[in-house]
Amino acid sequence: MSFTYKRLDKNDVTLLMVDHQAGLLSLVRDFQPDEFKNNVLALADIAKFFELPTILTTSFEDGPNGPMVPELKEAFPNAPYIARPGQINAWDNEEFVQAIKDTGNSQVLIAGVVTDVCVAFPALSAIEAGYDVFVVTDASGTFNPAVRDAAWHRMSQAGVQLMNWFSVASELHRDWRNDIEAFGGILASHLPHYSNLIQSRDAALNES
Repeated sequence: MSFTYKRLDKNDVTLLMVDHQAGLLSLVRDFQPDEFKNNVLALADIAKFFELPTILTTSFEDGPNGPMVPELKEAFPNAPYIARPGQINAWDNEEFVQAIKDTGNSQVLIAGVVTDVCVAFPALSAIEAGYDVFVVTDASGTFNPAVRDAAWHRMSQAGVQLMNWFSVASELHRDWRNDIEAFGGILASHLPHYSNLIQSRDAALNES
């Protein structure tokens, strides 16, 4: 059986941040709150570093779902912001789909809350529409690990590639020599243990 390794391409991918809303975040129980926030903001920093087209969307934010977390709106002040009036599946919103089409990219990278609905539904819809779809597992959250694992299985069976934010960053970067200082700095700021590696490297360079 042949296999084609479809890698994330920084020149052909659009990031979709779906329903990271204040009310919905209270439903995330498969990650610790601080850990989850760090993962989401790490993904945002990676998107800014690679200048990925980014689309923000919320669902029924005037209701209990609440507004999008302010850190994301601040991170992407010029990004399309689609406040869906009621569609649960973001792909059912024409403005959202058109914003994706307008980028001209064939890959979509999705993170959101909750994994089994707000991520899975548009991911499956994007697969059906012919996109290569990647889901950022640790920047998406839901009620519990059992629900999360079922959603992951459903998506992967349909052809969605499941990744974490660190692997997203690495696949986009491709080669340390591209910009080790800036890229390493992002990793160190979100992975405390990784900062030890950077410090060791800097110390070695200073000694040489």
